[in-house]
Amino acid sequence: MAKTSTSIAALSSKGAWVGPLVYLAMLAVGVAAFLLIRSVGETLQPPAEVANEVAQAERAIPKVDVVFHVLATLAAIVTMGIFFGRALRYFGQPPVIGEVLAGIVLGPSLLGLLSPELASFFVPNAQQDPAGVVVSALTAVSRLGIVLYMFLVGLELNLPELRHKAHAAVAISHASILAPFVLGAALALWIYPRVSSADVAFTSFALFMGAAMAITAFPVLARILTDQKLDKTELGVLALSCAAADDVTAWCLLAFVIGMAQSQLSEALFVITGAVTYVAVMLLVVRPLLHKLLARFENQEFPSWMFPAVLVAIIISGLITKTIGIHTLFGGFVMGVVLSSNDRLNVVLRAKLHDLATILLLPAFFAITGLRTQITLLNTAEDWLLTGLIIVVATLGKFGGTLAAARLTGLSWRDSSALGILMNTRGLMELIALNIGLEIGVVSPRLFAMMVIMALVTTLATAPLLHWLWGPDHRKVRAAVSHT
Repeated sequence: MAKTSTSIAALSSKGAWVGPLVYLAMLAVGVAAFLLIRSVGETLQPPAEVANEVAQAERAIPKVDVVFHVLATLAAIVTMGIFFGRALRYFGQPPVIGEVLAGIVLGPSLLGLLSPELASFFVPNAQQDPAGVVVSALTAVSRLGIVLYMFLVGLELNLPELRHKAHAAVAISHASILAPFVLGAALALWIYPRVSSADVAFTSFALFMGAAMAITAFPVLARILTDQKLDKTELGVLALSCAAADDVTAWCLLAFVIGMAQSQLSEALFVITGAVTYVAVMLLVVRPLLHKLLARFENQEFPSWMFPAVLVAIIISGLITKTIGIHTLFGGFVMGVVLSSNDRLNVVLRAKLHDLATILLLPAFFAITGLRTQITLLNTAEDWLLTGLIIVVATLGKFGGTLAAARLTGLSWRDSSALGILMNTRGLMELIALNIGLEIGVVSPRLFAMMVIMALVTTLATAPLLHWLWGPDHRKVRAAVSHT
């Protein structure tokens, strides 16, 4: 036993210097082998066509650091969005307003004017990035964020509650769509010759103006109701139901407008037929099947493949709607509605996706919106008069249509007015629609700036108008809707 211990000790002592020597020898052999290979390889020549392809590829690669600029832009807009959002909360405003303002501040309307060099630090100018690779990358990130965000909006859509209040909600919602739609189309008669171009047909322009005026921001409205402690009141539930019905109708209407703008009438009808068929299949076939599938996991944890499967389903839904001819965000929204009936899964999905979509990916959308918003294009008194006219028409249509329908369903004047103020909230949903209009060429950059201002003003006005209508103690007294 003593001899064995002595032998092990001797080997350990010997290994203390043998190991490093073996390691060094191994490195030396590896380096020598590479140098030998290198000496032979340096004498070789690639085929001429391959060399030319490599040279062309190097010339095609932009010199701008795309990853750096995208990350810098995201970091800046997230930080500024938090700062502006918290500052605006003191005035009763939803954080989304701060994020929109952050995008505008980083764009050509402010930072681009005050310091073009600093602005190009985030998004390079046309000389630095002639191919627009950075903007394309930000656009791709923003679209992913919007698809996931619209999926979350679909999850929030309470179809049973909507059916429960279908009579009042649908009537009020459709009145709040029809009135601003007609007024927006009528306004197109005045502004089309002033802000549009010969490339845009009047029919497409008028349809888009009407649809853009008719939109209500369901998620922003929900946030305002929560902040105002109204989300559990009867009025709050009715407002959310109306906004949900409004969103579904408005997005279907927007899908038709996109089809009209991008295609001939026959092709547009094909787009709408495909959209209606897809929605019907998703709600009447896929939704019940998924409900049965998810019922198997009612008393157990969801499997590890569930979340990746949902992500793939969202992407496929977006691809299908894109193939039909509608925006990918509509596919995300429909997929959210399909899965909205399973509360347990909704909790898991919101926990996993909400912060990723709203804090990291969605700010790219605000950055793109800010880059596209050129308030400096509004450089005449007529431009600002048109902007004011758009705000007035949008408000009168949404507020007036909601007020009239609410009164007809039995609500008091005050509660009808409150509902009209709430339905006039546009926010993020309006910005999404406007970006689509700009991308398909229906909206000019000048009109885009006017409409962005309208979306901001109508959203900013919601909380102050509610406070004015009900007074400082409205949170305590609005426990229910009063009826006449």
